[in-house]
Amino acid sequence: MKTLNIGLIGTGFMGKAHAIAFNAASSVFELPAKPVCELLADVDLATAESRARAWGFARATDDWRALVEDSEVDVVDICAPNFLHKEMALAAIAAGKHVYAEKPLALSTADANEMVAAAEKAGVKTLVGFNYIRNSATQLARQIVASGEIGELIHFRGRHNEDYLLDPEKPHDWHTKRATAGAGALGDVGSHILNMAEFLTGQRIIQVCGQLQTVIATRPNANGSGMAPVENDDQAQAMLRFDQGLIGNIETSRVAAGRKMGLAYTLTGTKGAIVFDQERMSELQLYRHGDAHGRRGFTTLLAGPEHPDYAAFSPAPGHGLGYNDQKIIEVRDLVEGIINDRPLYPDFREAARVNRLIDAIERSDQSGQWVHV
Repeated sequence: MKTLNIGLIGTGFMGKAHAIAFNAASSVFELPAKPVCELLADVDLATAESRARAWGFARATDDWRALVEDSEVDVVDICAPNFLHKEMALAAIAAGKHVYAEKPLALSTADANEMVAAAEKAGVKTLVGFNYIRNSATQLARQIVASGEIGELIHFRGRHNEDYLLDPEKPHDWHTKRATAGAGALGDVGSHILNMAEFLTGQRIIQVCGQLQTVIATRPNANGSGMAPVENDDQAQAMLRFDQGLIGNIETSRVAAGRKMGLAYTLTGTKGAIVFDQERMSELQLYRHGDAHGRRGFTTLLAGPEHPDYAAFSPAPGHGLGYNDQKIIEVRDLVEGIINDRPLYPDFREAARVNRLIDAIERSDQSGQWVHV
């Protein structure tokens, strides 16, 4: 069997999620090549070596550049903070490697566009980790919309709210600094719902009107040296106009009390509606206005083996998928795209579009005006 050797940069939560997916993918799916955990990089060598042993990597290094240039590595997987994405990706592309990166793609649209140009010139495959679109229930929602079952779409409402920075005593890390994160909640979790909006509707957002707010103005420095300003948004909202007449709105927060994985959406059409909440990720609520009077109301559909990718994990409905299963599906797509030379979604070009939407919402907040994307 062919192999695809993985070089993974980053040993945090997301690095572990990717490692789990690489190790599991060939057991869950029949793949054209087996992903092999070849080399793991972290700035601390002891951490890299310890987690390489735990996660099944053959080797470890404290030099990400050495990983990128290693002749045994076929795919460079970037699970590092946002400000490192551009440098790492450009180095990997220059070395002829395929690149799998976490979102958001870059700190700015300009940086993202530079990454797109480099990847397309080199002819390497790219994939960005907007994993929530791979949930079986969300793939089903997209199919229902495309089939016309709920009629012409007239409204999209989306949110991605969490409370991981609700505690004002939680110290600064790279997420709260403009130079290392770029946008705040809007980039970190809002990027998911912006990608989701276009994935589900099949339409492009062409205008935005946004509002951003920093709720917790200062936080303790991690080194105990006092307080410092928070440099990006804690929460954001935006009205949206799409290219086929659809309107909608999104909201996003990292200080939304009680919301742990609050990605949710409502798709309203002329014949029905769909409601979804990621905290109940194997359920889809479907309303059909054509049902008989007295029978109208939302019906709960349980994700099951008839729905996209579910059967690979379970033969029965109602058992549900989990967060890491979405990453396993993502790795399946990565491997198939590389080996079979198929387009990958979302690639760098598509992810750069999300950066463009983020930038437009920020400009709208600054100007108080609608902004064309």
